[in-house]
Amino acid sequence: MKHFNLSEWALEHQSLVLFFMLALFAAGLFSYFRLGQAEDPEFTFKVMVIRAMWPGASPAEMELQVTERLEKKLQETPYLDNVRSYTKSGETTIFITLKDSTPPKEVAGVWYQVRKKIGDIRYTLPEGTLGPFFNDEFGDVFGNIYAFTSDGLTQRQLRDYVEHVRREVLLIPNVGKVDLIGAQDEVIFAEFSVRQIAALGINEQDILRTIQAQNAVVPSGIVEAGPERIVLRVGGQFISEESLRAINLRVNDRFYRLSDLVTITRGYADPPQMIYRVNGEPAIGLAINMKTGANVLHFGEALKEKMNKIIGELPIGVGVHQVSDQPVIVEESVSQFTHALFEAVAIVLAVSFVSLGLRAGLVVALAIPLVLAMTFVALEYLDISLQRVSLGALIIALGLLVDDAMIAVEMMISRLEKGDPLEKAATYVYTSTAFPMLTGTLVTVASFLPIGLNSSNAGEYTFSLFVVIAISLILSWLVALLLDELHSIK
Repeated sequence: MKHFNLSEWALEHQSLVLFFMLALFAAGLFSYFRLGQAEDPEFTFKVMVIRAMWPGASPAEMELQVTERLEKKLQETPYLDNVRSYTKSGETTIFITLKDSTPPKEVAGVWYQVRKKIGDIRYTLPEGTLGPFFNDEFGDVFGNIYAFTSDGLTQRQLRDYVEHVRREVLLIPNVGKVDLIGAQDEVIFAEFSVRQIAALGINEQDILRTIQAQNAVVPSGIVEAGPERIVLRVGGQFISEESLRAINLRVNDRFYRLSDLVTITRGYADPPQMIYRVNGEPAIGLAINMKTGANVLHFGEALKEKMNKIIGELPIGVGVHQVSDQPVIVEESVSQFTHALFEAVAIVLAVSFVSLGLRAGLVVALAIPLVLAMTFVALEYLDISLQRVSLGALIIALGLLVDDAMIAVEMMISRLEKGDPLEKAATYVYTSTAFPMLTGTLVTVASFLPIGLNSSNAGEYTFSLFVVIAISLILSWLVALLLDELHSIK
């Protein structure tokens, strides 16, 4: 029984092989422009932060009454690695870290279990406890950041303009999260003299109860008139600091005007929240994130187009500064790969022409773009984007993927020099070197296998390194067996 010979089959179907090569070139070029592009590969952040506040509690009370109760319940978390807590007066912060071996698909379910378990013991926390609050998204990366400064505008006016910009940016395709940085919340300050209100027989609780009763929202009744149903509402809620100053206090059958006892002013939270500065000036930042798998270059172009339109509509006095521009970094990484590709092709051409001659050198050099085109098709199918790790893997593969082609062509030339016919020399490559070349290729791929089998965060981050090298090298072996057919064309 005659064994199958791939090189012989390629010689018998030259037109079909050439057609598939051209089709793969076109498909690879199409896939290259469709691949997602990012700065770094996506990976799962396996840390959650839980915060709880108990105003007025000492560190010892906070640790005993809140932190320990939360930590004991969190010990039941699946895949748990460790729990770290930081407690201070009136506040506790707990970090939950999962094991590196936690499957990425299970992390979201674990965070749901954490929320459910803490919700089960929420009633055991001291009265007046605020939270617990959960944050499992603080590992998100914002690649594009704009800073807004103001000249002659208040912090509140500037924030209103930035909020408008945020709403417009959310309309861009593939936009993810858009957060404000350094925006200060407005508050109403009520300052009073303890000595003065004590002399009048009033205490702080009397003032607080009066304010809360005035600003309460309560059902006021319903009037039914035939088919109509009218809901009654009693006004009196605070709409400004002026309405707050107009409150009358009734204590011991005596009325006091709140503005006579308390100085009411509008300001910003003190101590301030995180302050954002650009070139020494106070500013409000707009951090923009892109959806996973999108092309950061296309997203950057759409973002710049939208921002240029928005900036033209902002009033004089609002300055816009771009602090971070991730598309530029990604574009540089892709251009470095393209530069490395051209250098590799040039070096292979030079070496091949000198050692193998013009015809054989062109056949070997053709292996690089053909294998890369097929690799791009595979990357699009596997949903692997172009980023630092995958681009680095392609650059590593450039120095390896021509080895099989050079071995095959050199073997064919040596058989021709011994007097074998062209067809026999081409088919001899498959029968004598196909298995040894495959073995060597698989050994090279196996050297990167620990990266592919690593279940830690580092393994998830570098997983595309193993995939890209394995795909490109195996494809290079297949292409090497088919390139002899090109050398055999008369």
